[in-house]
Amino acid sequence: MAKTSKIAANERRKRTVARYAERRAALKEAVRTASTAEAREAAVRALSRLPRDASPVRVRNRDQVDGRPRGYVGKVGLSRLNLRSMAHRGELPGITKSSW
Repeated sequence: MAKTSKIAANERRKRTVARYAERRAALKEAVRTASTAEAREAAVRALSRLPRDASPVRVRNRDQVDGRPRGYVGKVGLSRLNLRSMAHRGELPGITKSSW
C-alpha cells in the first residue's frame, strides 16, 4: 500500500492537469505555429508560467486498488501483484491465470 499522501498528491496533479489542459494546448499550438521569434518567445514564457503540475508528464500511473506506483499494467489499471491475485480469484472478467 502506497502512502496516502502520495496518492492524494497524484490526484491533485490529475485535477491540475485537467484544469489547465485547454490553456496549455493553446499555448503549445501558439509555440508551434508562431510566425515570429518574438511571438514564439512570448508563448514559451506564458507556457513556463503555468504551474509545473499542469504538465501531464507529472502524473504517475498507480494501482487502483492500493496505489502502488511500480509494476503498473495499463490494460487493467492494476499492479502486477494485484493483477495476479485478482486473476487467481477470478475477479477480473476475461482474464485467467494460465498454468500448465
